[in-house]
Amino acid sequence: MRILGIDPGYAIIGWGVLDYKGNKFSVVDYGAITTQAKTPFPLRLQMIYTDMIGLFDTYHPEVMSMEKLFYNNNAKTVIDVAQARGVITLSAQQKNVPIFEYTPLQVKQSVVGYGRAEKKQVQEMTRLILNLEKIPILYSSNPILAASSAVCSSSSLDTPFSCMVTP
Repeated sequence: MRILGIDPGYAIIGWGVLDYKGNKFSVVDYGAITTQAKTPFPLRLQMIYTDMIGLFDTYHPEVMSMEKLFYNNNAKTVIDVAQARGVITLSAQQKNVPIFEYTPLQVKQSVVGYGRAEKKQVQEMTRLILNLEKIPILYSSNPILAASSAVCSSSSLDTPFSCMVTP
């Protein structure tokens, strides 16, 4: 099973592609889609869409996992991220790729075993689960968080509403 994990945003969208077979993961690739702050927002959304279609065409994932929107105190940021998530969702739908979405708490619970885990704990456990020598640092480590969403998704393919992985 090939899984595309997405850590959504509009300036930086982290992504990780994992193969999951026989309860084992292998990292295919990871990276980030970036857009520049001074670029008009509709053009940024178009860039995200185009790059997402490129990921689907290059890696042919069977499913996509994405973290659900987390609301902070900045309504403008939430609205912009929601628009970017819409473009990401549209790209998956147009490629007929099923989408699994998880709250940050579900991802943390699945990967670390504790829903209130710190970002660094999630990164380290994901590194261990994926047998990486070090945590890939690209744009605030978004690829590893995207991969953790994909790890979460691997256990949910039969039951989409559960998200439990034993490392």
